[in-house]
Amino acid sequence: MLRRRNLLTTLLIALPWGLLLTLWHQYPTTRYLSLLRKETDENVTAKSLFNSTSLTREDGFSSCARQPVIGTTPKIIRSYVYARPPPWLDTLPAIFVITPTYPRPVQKAELTRLANTFLHVQNLHWVVIEDSPRRSNLVSNLLEKTGINFTHLNVETPKSLKVGLSWIPSHTPRGTLQRNLGLHWLRENFSGTPPPEGVVYFADDDNTYSLEVFEEQMRYTKKVSVWPVAFVGGLRYESPKLSPAGKVVGWKTVFDPNRPFAIDMAGFAINLRLILEKPQATFKLDGVKGGYQESSLLKDLVTMDGLEPKAANCTKVLVWHTRTERPTLVNEGKRGFTDPRMEV
Repeated sequence: MLRRRNLLTTLLIALPWGLLLTLWHQYPTTRYLSLLRKETDENVTAKSLFNSTSLTREDGFSSCARQPVIGTTPKIIRSYVYARPPPWLDTLPAIFVITPTYPRPVQKAELTRLANTFLHVQNLHWVVIEDSPRRSNLVSNLLEKTGINFTHLNVETPKSLKVGLSWIPSHTPRGTLQRNLGLHWLRENFSGTPPPEGVVYFADDDNTYSLEVFEEQMRYTKKVSVWPVAFVGGLRYESPKLSPAGKVVGWKTVFDPNRPFAIDMAGFAINLRLILEKPQATFKLDGVKGGYQESSLLKDLVTMDGLEPKAANCTKVLVWHTRTERPTLVNEGKRGFTDPRMEV
């Protein structure tokens, strides 16, 4: 009788502990899968909502949005998703950033750095134009993952006009056709309706940008705003030259300071409505030598008196023409060492 009582006591003590340990081992896995499934569903919902409310993701640009297949079982895919940019506000002027880009080993690195900056800027629409015969999967996938409002275009520069291949040594119009296509896209999309308040900025993918240049400087441009740019023209920085009254009267530059607008492409922003009101204003190719691309556009939009100096009266540097160092790839091509199918 005593042995039966001891056995019963042992069972009553051991059984609850066994059940408790079993539940403890099973719960984290169940909880993790539940949270992962919930996160995946939320990401799909948020992405679908974002695609439906994006400003200009047109039906014609298939790479700008992806729709889930109806009737299929959702899969749990663990992949990195960028932090989404701040929500769009109709009361805040928009910033339309035009970025030409071209295939090269550091292209993805350059665009990734730029995207990480733009994620912090509210009401930004990124117009990316590839210098190629077709839009690449590399750029399409990168833009889709960022969550930034974007439009993806392409136009190839003829070989006769490309840098190093032109018959005219001083004719170096890299990015000219791409920027003009970006301007054409803006005019085509906003010509028939009242345009939003906003500005247009040409941001090359090899530059570095302070958030301040977007939020506190260019957003409220009335006509054309200007500011210094570092590491251009063989100088620490180039800058507009101001009078004691704060008006732009010239240019602090060594390279051809007599240019109508001796300014770098990253050193100005233009009011969107001014772009729409002046359809003839484009970057010119014929008869325009290197360093005059900016002037070929601005001379049809504004005079010196209409320039608005920003960046604390052009005393602060907020944009750097950094340029990523060209990587050394002397060992590439050796069979079996690196996989050419891996995206870099």
